[in-house]
Formats: sequence, structure tokens, C-alpha cells
Amino acid sequence: MPRGGGMARTGILMTGILAGITWPWIGEGMAEGAGVPSRSVSAIRPAIAPERAVALTRFIRQDCGACHGITLKGGLGPDIRASALAGRTAGDLAAVILDGIPDTPMPPWRPLLSEDEALWIAGYLLASEAGAEPEEGEQP
Repeated sequence: MPRGGGMARTGILMTGILAGITWPWIGEGMAEGAGVPSRSVSAIRPAIAPERAVALTRFIRQDCGACHGITLKGGLGPDIRASALAGRTAGDLAAVILDGIPDTPMPPWRPLLSEDEALWIAGYLLASEAGAEPEEGEQP
């Protein structure tokens, strides 16, 4: 849901996406002070119950896919496949997932997700690529 920018902000975002602009707010160290430490995906393996992992996989496909495209290649939001996220840490991504990005359509999911769940999603995204995507509910 757009906040503060409405259709003009959406148009600018879409223009940036189509032009292949990278999104600096998903940068190194972003999680500093955001409550989620910046750590590499290999260091993050939060314990998520199998049934919750299935629900989170569906969340990625449906809720994230609503803006980032059903294949996560981009849409209203940028491409969030592993190749596009190269160099980002799971902590950085978890901070964006939890707190959103002010003045953009990226909402905060903190009211619905725990930090471990956001880290699980970040690990899933960093480990996923077309054809190598974890099975539904599989730990990244």
C-alpha cells in the first residue's frame, strides 16, 4: 500500500524498475540499529517449524509476489531473486522485510512476522534461483 507518494511515487518506482535501477536502500549495513544484525545467509538458519516454513513459502509467492512479480523478477517492486540480491546480507534483507522502506510502497511486515521468520525469508530469497528454488517449506 503506497504511503505518502501515491500514484506519482508508483510511476517513478515503475520507471526505475523498467530502467534497471538498483535500489540502494537494500545496502550493506542497513540493519545496523534496525534490530536485525547484518549476517551472511550461511550464518542464518533460524529454527522454523515445517508447517510455518510452508506458510512462509506461500507468503513469499503470494504477498511478495503481488509486488515483486509472481516469479520475483520485479514488478512494482524490484527483482528479489538471488542473482539480483548478490552482495546483500540476510540481515539487510530482513530489516527491509520487517521495517519496510519509508515513502515507497514497500510495507513493514513486522506486525505479522518475527525476526526469525524475516531472516528465514531472507535466506530463502538469497538461496533461491529459477530452477533451484527450495521446495515449498524446505529450509533455505
